[in-house]
Amino acid sequence: MFDTALTTADFVFLAKGAGMTIVVTIISVIAGTVLGIVFGVIRYQLGAIWAAPLIFVLDIFRSIPLLIQLVLANAFMGTILRLNMSGFTVACIVLSMYTAAYCAEIVRGGIEAVPATTRRAARSLGMSWGQDMREIVLPLATRVALPSWIGLALGVMKDSALVYVVQVTELLRSTQILITRLQEPLLLLMICGAFYFVISFPLARFGGYLEKRWSND
Repeated sequence: MFDTALTTADFVFLAKGAGMTIVVTIISVIAGTVLGIVFGVIRYQLGAIWAAPLIFVLDIFRSIPLLIQLVLANAFMGTILRLNMSGFTVACIVLSMYTAAYCAEIVRGGIEAVPATTRRAARSLGMSWGQDMREIVLPLATRVALPSWIGLALGVMKDSALVYVVQVTELLRSTQILITRLQEPLLLLMICGAFYFVISFPLARFGGYLEKRWSND
């Protein structure tokens, strides 16, 4: 007979950790996507030479492991700037910039995938730069960039497990706490994996649905 010391309160504890994972992911993905669109458009418009300072900063966030970024950001905010920021705030800021750094390249690639002839045709019809970007470029670029963006969002959700280093009790940290107390690692890790699957599956399926629908238009 299967026996476990896991209680309803422990499930609630894990659910709260999953909720924290979802909140951190949503905030980081939304903020990072908005910044990524802005950075990506700037990166494309200015070109590699004029956008070199921006590219350098984004490369820092893409190159340094996220764990190190979280530790350094937490130390920088508290020790150097002496800002009384919570670990949650630090985690959201770092993950947002991390997301933006990758999203900027996704946006840039999507814009470059729009045929130049299409853009010239739009401008010949009297469209301004803003109208061209809003009505022509971004809708077409979105179709190209969506699969990569879905992958990025899922990656950020899984990478959010690292925010435990700034004292944020998300899903994986909650699981580790229960493993230490209950000594049932296999069961708890299976439950943790099930939570991650439930969180990520709808996003992956929604992305597949949009991609399929747009490919048939």
